[in-house]
This record gives sequence, C-alpha cells and structure tokens, in this order.
Amino acid sequence: MVDDVYKPLIVQSDMTLLLETNNVSYESARDELSAFAEMVKSPEYVHTYKMSSISLWNAASAGLKSVDILAILEKYSKYVISETVVVRLTQIIDRYGKVRIRKVHGELFLETDDQFIMAQLCAEKSVFKFFVDTPQDNRVKIDAVFRGHIKQALMNIQFPPEDLAGYADGEKLVFGLNTDVFQPRDYQLAAVSAFRAGGRGDHGVVVLPCGAGKTIVGLEVMAELKTETLILTTSITAARQWISELVHKTSIDPKLIGEYSGEKKDIKPVTIATYQIISAKDRVGEQKHFNLFSKRDWGLIIYDEVHTLPAPVFRITAELQAKRRLGLTATLVREDGHEADVFALIGPKRHEVGWKVLEGQGWIAQADCFEMRLPLPDGLKMPYAVASKREKFRIAAENPDKLSIIRRLIVKHEGAHILIIGVYLKQLEIIAEKLSVPLITGKTNNKDREALYGRFKNGDFSILVVSKVANFAIDLPDANVAIEVSGSFGSRQEEAQRLGRILRPKKGENKAYFYTVVSRDTKEEDFSMHRQLFLTEQGYPYKIVDEETA
Repeated sequence: MVDDVYKPLIVQSDMTLLLETNNVSYESARDELSAFAEMVKSPEYVHTYKMSSISLWNAASAGLKSVDILAILEKYSKYVISETVVVRLTQIIDRYGKVRIRKVHGELFLETDDQFIMAQLCAEKSVFKFFVDTPQDNRVKIDAVFRGHIKQALMNIQFPPEDLAGYADGEKLVFGLNTDVFQPRDYQLAAVSAFRAGGRGDHGVVVLPCGAGKTIVGLEVMAELKTETLILTTSITAARQWISELVHKTSIDPKLIGEYSGEKKDIKPVTIATYQIISAKDRVGEQKHFNLFSKRDWGLIIYDEVHTLPAPVFRITAELQAKRRLGLTATLVREDGHEADVFALIGPKRHEVGWKVLEGQGWIAQADCFEMRLPLPDGLKMPYAVASKREKFRIAAENPDKLSIIRRLIVKHEGAHILIIGVYLKQLEIIAEKLSVPLITGKTNNKDREALYGRFKNGDFSILVVSKVANFAIDLPDANVAIEVSGSFGSRQEEAQRLGRILRPKKGENKAYFYTVVSRDTKEEDFSMHRQLFLTEQGYPYKIVDEETA
C-alpha cells in the first residue's frame, strides 16, 4: 500500500488521470496505469492519461476486472474516487463479452445472457440488419459472411463482442522449429500462450517493444498450429527478413515459402506479402490482389506491424473472420482513429510487455532520449512568420543549422553506428552530401537498399542517412545512435519505431542514444511533444538540451 503522502494520482470525473512525475511512486504508478489508460499529455510535472473504452476493453480482454482497476486507482489516488468514475468504469468494463458470437452445429449465432441487451440490439439498425431470423432465448442466427461486419457494428454501439465461434483449420503444414539455432524467451512463450488462450483465443494482438523478437512469436504460433500461413508486412525488406527467419529457424522447405510483392508473385504454403501490393488498385480502382486471400486454404494470417494496417486490408479482413489472426506490433497507437477496427477485426490485445521491463532484463538496449533544440537562423524567421501552418512545420523541420548539431553528435559518438533519420528528401540529400555518407530513400531500389544495409552491418561505413522507409523492420543490430532530423508531424508511432531501430541488444555495453533535433519556439516543437507521448508513457523521459550545451 502506498503511503498517503506519496500518492501521486488525481482521478478526475471525466475519466482522465493526472500523475505527478516528481513523486517517489511515479514510476510504479505509471507502469500500472499503462495496462488500462493512454497518455494524452506529458508536460514536465504532471502527465495526463485517459481511460478510454478501447483501453479498458483491451484490459478486460487481458483478464483485468473493474475491481482490479479500481484497486490500482485507489492505491495511488490522493483523493476519494468519485462515484461517477466508479460507475462509468464498471459499465465500460462490464460491456466486454456481454455479447458473444458462437458456432452451433455449423451455424453462427449472436447471444447474450441479458434480454434487455438483446432488445437494444434489435433496435439498432446497424446490427439488426445482419440478423437472419428472430431472436429466441436471447440468441439470434447471423450470416457467417458478415461475422466481421457485425463485430464492427457492435463496437460502434459500445458492445464489444467476444468471438467464440472458432476457426477453420486450414491446409496442414507440418514443420518444426530449429531450437538448436535459437531458444524462445520466456516472454515470447507467454505471448504465444496468451494468444492461444486455451482455445478461446487464436485471434488478437501481441504488443512487444521493437527489437524484442516479435517474429519469434509468429514462428512459435505457426509451429503450434501447423497450418498454411499468410504473413502481411510493411515492405519488401521486411518480407525478406521474414523469409530469412523462416529458412533459418524452421524446418520448412524453402521451396514452400513465397514472396508476394511488387517484384515477385509467388504463392506458396507460407506466403509473405506486403501491405502495399495488397492495397494496390488497378485502372478501374479495384484492389486486384485481394484474391491472394482466397488463393490457398490459409489457417493463419499474421499482420506484422498491425498498427500500420491500411484501410483496404481492414475491409477484406472483415470477411476473413473464420481465419486465425495474429497481429504483431510495438504499439497499438494509430494516428487515424482505427483502434476500434483493430480490436474488432484482428482481435483484442492478448499480451503486452513494457519496454522498460525488457530493458531491465537486458533483452533490449538501454536507451537515453534527448531533444536537441536550436533557434531558426535569422534568414528564416520572417518566411516562417508569414507561412501557413503546414509550411511553418516544414521550414522549422528543414532548419539548415541542424547540420552543425549532427556533426557535433557524430564527434561525440565517434566509433558508433549512427542512423540519421528524416522525412524530407531534399534535407536528407543535403545532409548525406555534406557528410559524404550513403543515403537510402524510397527512390533507392531494393537491391541497392539491401546492399547498403548489408555494408552498414558489416562495418564498411558507420553512418547511414535514411528516410521513413527505414521506420520499420530493418535489421541493423549494431546501430546504437539515432539522430532524428524531421518527422511526420506529431506521429507517436513513428517516434516509437525510430527508437526501435537502435534497441536490438548490443555486444558489450548494451546502450543506445536517441536524439531528436528540433527548431526552438516553432510548430516543430509543439509536434515533437506529441510525438514523444508513447515513449514517455513507456518510461523514456526526454532530456531537453539547448544548442549551446549540445
């Protein structure tokens, strides 16, 4: 029990939580709150969290009950929690699983134990239209084709369903894991167990930090299910890394592994496809590659980096609810508001391990984060003052004086493997030219891209400039310094992914450094605060350093 004098939390009636950062109980409170609340603001002394429906339902799906959450709030709260919060929290949590989907004798039914809930569902046109007949005994038949659509409709009216209808087994693919090559870690096995959930699972999301081995979780699930598998991922580079892992760590014949991308169209018992090719449209606007989902009898679909899942793939996933679905990600944060679709169509969060937890165990590198602030040069102050909001951000992001900070950081970290990351190509081209170092952007073909990554890994050079194509799934284990010179406005997921590029465990000192270079007193500074929210929530404070002391 926390002594009253050390309680750092204020629970507000609007379901927001205010957490004092200079309190001795701050870290323990932060870690416990992350299980059911999301950070929305992170000024120096008081961080603001929000208990949203999605964050609470994810907690419920992981086994937390309202009494558990209230006990945590009472443990840290300075004041008595209002009855409004108790009632609202309990109502939200208790809605999870009140409506269930089951299969009985090959037919799909929607059921509830509460006749009043069934009456509400019948009154909702968005739900009622999927009923095949009249409800009886609080159960109604639904069309299996619309299993995903009705789940989305139920989410929209705040009744997140528990899907217990089971899954098609898919075509068998018998193989084993090469455990003489690797041994899965305890937290990876725990993630697999949580995903399977004693037969009640087999759909949902596993959340692990970048560099923590999410691919191993995917391989373990595949090995348990022994079924043909479709793996969707962010890029050709990521697809080929999956192929490499499959060949190296499993007994699957490489001839049974196919790449389906802009460069190859091989459909095999295990196929790795990119989101880009799946979402590509033909001349009449149709997603011409959607038929990949029906080309084989897949028993499992793995959605890598599920937080980046594009809208067209959501649409096809709504029609694939009889397939087992595993989402893998470092963060469930989405900037487009589709968190509810991930919950409904891929599944709830089944397992999560905090970044700092794995850092403390040595499974990912210990990282220090810094925000380096510098002024706009005099020649840009007037153009900045009269520019539009969007152009203000770009002027600040492309501040040419950032190059001097980069040079100083390179000297400070002499001998390190350094990634310089940004979004504006002209800025990156100038930096690469001035430093005489290689540059990788979306224009770089995959062959040259992979060759440059390989040379960086081999130590042919120690500094690499990369655009946002390197946000995901590049395997550069020796990279231990990242310098972010520009970002996608206030993207929290991008900030997390970029830190993740340097978190793979290191030989010797297991240490990494993340710098974000920001123009002081500009829109870029405001967006930077928002970008840092997720990492701050995970326990990565940013040390603010002015240019004069860099």
